Amino acid sequence: MSDSASAHPEQPASSGSGPLLERRYFIDVARPRLSPAQLMAAVQADVPAFSPDALADFKKKDGNDGPVKVGDEFHITILGPWNGSVRVTDVGITSFEFITLEGHPEAGRIRFETHYLNDRPDVLRFEIRSSARSRDGLVAFAYDTLGGGKLMQEATWVEFCRRVAAASGGQALGDVTVETFRHDEAGHVQHTRHE
Repeated sequence: MSDSASAHPEQPASSGSGPLLERRYFIDVARPRLSPAQLMAAVQADVPAFSPDALADFKKKDGNDGPVKVGDEFHITILGPWNGSVRVTDVGITSFEFITLEGHPEAGRIRFETHYLNDRPDVLRFEIRSSARSRDGLVAFAYDTLGGGKLMQEATWVEFCRRVAAASGGQALGDVTVETFRHDEAGHVQHTRHE
């Protein structure tokens, strides 16, 4: 099988199963030495360096060395039976986005972004926002109901945020905040938030 885009169809949230989960992980850093654009450039230059290898090992499988570009693909070896691939769909000065590809345990998108806080221009926020469903009912049961995959994913993105905060050269104002909006088929939304 070749690594062409046609060989790896995208797997948007609409193709998934179970509740739609919108997740947000963010950390605020006071007096960073890097601007939002400089910090994002560092992340885009070496995404694997910010992910804990033992939980989610990113390897670029399609695309040139160097900063991420639209169309690049990464294979992610995830602890447990959760391996999958993602494609870069958007790259900006202070953000980039992945979409999951066929076979990934989740169906959806994840966005990485840096910006100063409107009310605190000396504070930089790094955040990760995802919008996804499980790939299918079996994954939904194992991942969400049993909870193992969910905990592993949270640990991965929390550590990713901590590493980005450290790279900023500033002082983290607390730990990573994790926020989840769970949308069920009946249209109900359940909101949870914790550090």
